[in-house]
Amino acid sequence: MAAFCSLLLISNIAATKGIAFGSIITDGGAFVFPLTYVIGDVIAEVYGLKAMRRTILVGFVMAVIASVTFYLVQISPAVDGYPNQAAFEAVLGFVPRIVLASVCGYLIGQFLNAVVLVKIKERTKEKHLWARLIGSTVVGEFGDTLVFCAIAAGVIGIVTTGDFISYVVVGFVYKCLLEVILLPVTYRVIALVKRREPSYAQALAGTAARG
Repeated sequence: MAAFCSLLLISNIAATKGIAFGSIITDGGAFVFPLTYVIGDVIAEVYGLKAMRRTILVGFVMAVIASVTFYLVQISPAVDGYPNQAAFEAVLGFVPRIVLASVCGYLIGQFLNAVVLVKIKERTKEKHLWARLIGSTVVGEFGDTLVFCAIAAGVIGIVTTGDFISYVVVGFVYKCLLEVILLPVTYRVIALVKRREPSYAQALAGTAARG
């Protein structure tokens, strides 16, 4: 949960800058935000939907706290000789709207991600981990990316329809591809946590007994 919340906050700040690699348009949050879905998959897979809901709520609260803190710092009078007020406002002044975009997309995307993963697991049990990891990410990332981009586009300077479509498509495809590339790592992390988490073994034993 700590890693999840940290990556969420970092991506919210980094996302205040729009980035263009030629015709490919994205934002600074693209570097780390997809990793929140990898961590979310681990939490949902091992601890279930209830634990993931708690993680989503904690991440939401921390994002709001960060936004309020940056706003209070921005409007507080600067000490004499502080030369960076305009620069501070230019970067972190956008964080509240980015946080709004992030929170809206995040709540929808992470919830969809967790629900789809858990529902697939109910059908497949311990088999086909790749299917629930990729399937949940595709659904969750689509909802997250569409909502986030719709709110954040104006903040980072995207004003044309073509650029907006590129922003959504690039973000969605990139995040899903990253999930696929990191699948071997996700597999190992999930296996490691399952082995070291007593509550998971107890849950499996309970399920076997009921079966």
